[in-house]
Order: sequence, then structure tokens, then C-alpha cells
Amino acid sequence: MNKNKKIKDIEKKVQNCQKCSLYKTRKNVVFGSGNINSKIFFIGEGPGKKEDETGIPFCGRAGKILNKLLELMRLKREDVYITSVLKCRTPKNRKPKTKEVEKCSFYLEKQIEIINPEIIICLGKTAVDFIFKKFKIDKKEKMGKIRGKVINMGNKKIIPLYHPAYAIYKPQKFNIMKNDFIKLKEFL
Repeated sequence: MNKNKKIKDIEKKVQNCQKCSLYKTRKNVVFGSGNINSKIFFIGEGPGKKEDETGIPFCGRAGKILNKLLELMRLKREDVYITSVLKCRTPKNRKPKTKEVEKCSFYLEKQIEIINPEIIICLGKTAVDFIFKKFKIDKKEKMGKIRGKVINMGNKKIIPLYHPAYAIYKPQKFNIMKNDFIKLKEFL
């Protein structure tokens, strides 16, 4: 079975998912988008209001910031794959509960397995925590300490970065984020 068919099959399962209560309030599942043959795989926390309305990851304010950051790498959204730990919006965009992450993680693990990226960029602490647990990376540092560091895991590079929404709430962090994305160009 080819990659495209495998991704479509997983997406279909997500569309019908009722593993946790988030399915009751979602408007749309936000599965992921972009190039399934890309070596670069971005993971965010979960859908916000705009994403829930459209079914497209990172299409709201944080998405506009991500687009600007991608441009610094001379990339477009179509060049990379973008998804989230959760596929459904949490009420009032609250932080995902551990049980919700556990119930939804199967889908993200399948996306990683099928796409098999070389570079996994974790946008924010929820994504970092999930990937560190998955790859058994024992680091308990705060985002400010681990962001921008490259962790080699066999044939994969894991790079924790601030979530683009962080620049909405702390605009002074945008320059740090820009510098982190500029440094990523060396891995392309």
C-alpha cells in the first residue's frame, strides 16, 4: 500500500474517532496537511478555533506566524508536513489533558511512521513532551533551555521550538523564533 493511501486510511479513522469526549464539541477534525514525502515534520499542540472551523492546521494567527517563519527557511507549507498532537480542539483552547493525548497519540504515531520524516520539529511543550516520551528522551528542561537544540535519534533529528502562538502573547520572543528558524536552514 502506498504512502498516500495509508495516510488517507488513518485520516478516515480520525474523522470517525470517538475515543475521548472532544469529538462531541469539534466542528472539524484537524488531521494534518502538506507534503507527505517531506523530510520535515512539524507538530503543534492541537487545533484552535480557526483550525476547528476549517479543518486546516495552523491557519489562524499562529499559522500566519508559522508561514513567516517558514519563509525564513525558504519553505512554504506545501514543502513540509504539519500536524498536531490532538486532532480535535479542546474547549476554550485549554491545555490538552493527559488522557486526551494518550487517546489521540495513535494517529500521530501512525503519521510519523508513514511519513518517516528525518526532522521532527516540535512546536511547544505539548509536542515536545509527546515526542520525548515516544523516543524515550530523558530531558526535563524548560522550553527556554531546550528550544533550538538538535537531538539526534538514529536517523531522525528532533528539534524543540517555541510554538508560534507564543509570539502572539510575548511579541518580544519573535526574534528568538526567527533566529531558531534561520538556524534550521542548515539541516535542509
